[in-house]
Amino acid sequence: MAAYGYQLQELLAVSPDSVLELGIGSGFVAYGLRRGGLAVTTLDLDPALEPNVVGSVTDLPFPDGSYDVIGCFEVLEHVPWSLVPVGLSEIHRVCRRCAVISLPDARTAIRVHIPVVLRRQLFNQPFWRPNEHGFDGEHYWEINKKGYLLEEVMACLTEPGFRVGRTFRPWEMSRHRFFRLEKIDQ
Repeated sequence: MAAYGYQLQELLAVSPDSVLELGIGSGFVAYGLRRGGLAVTTLDLDPALEPNVVGSVTDLPFPDGSYDVIGCFEVLEHVPWSLVPVGLSEIHRVCRRCAVISLPDARTAIRVHIPVVLRRQLFNQPFWRPNEHGFDGEHYWEINKKGYLLEEVMACLTEPGFRVGRTFRPWEMSRHRFFRLEKIDQ
């Protein structure tokens, strides 16, 4: 439930009128947004999930600037790294204002909570070294595995014409990293 809460929080923070959700998952995010009165379109490869549109992040069947914001949560790691720039270019093309993306982050974090002194802080584990990533049948890559360090992933995210307006790892789910990508060129 924490993941859904952060997804909704980040999408609503930009006050969109229209949202495209790539990768429908359970449908909870789209349901919550619709209950809040927003126009939401869902896209997924799997027709069994009953998205509004069956399609791929690498070939979005929408006109340029169709949606205020695009949500893409735990999706891009399921795409081979060589196709991620294609998907990001499509996201950039179809969004008007920004995209909110979450990806798995393999870097170990230490969670610290000392009431009054240090509330819910994440610290990167010292002396950490990235591991190799092997395709597990699901994830082609993850942030902070060898070849996919955070700096390299952020360079890929910004290449199509985005600026990282915000990035964070939630306290409850430190293996996820969220990015709010703001469109800088129209």
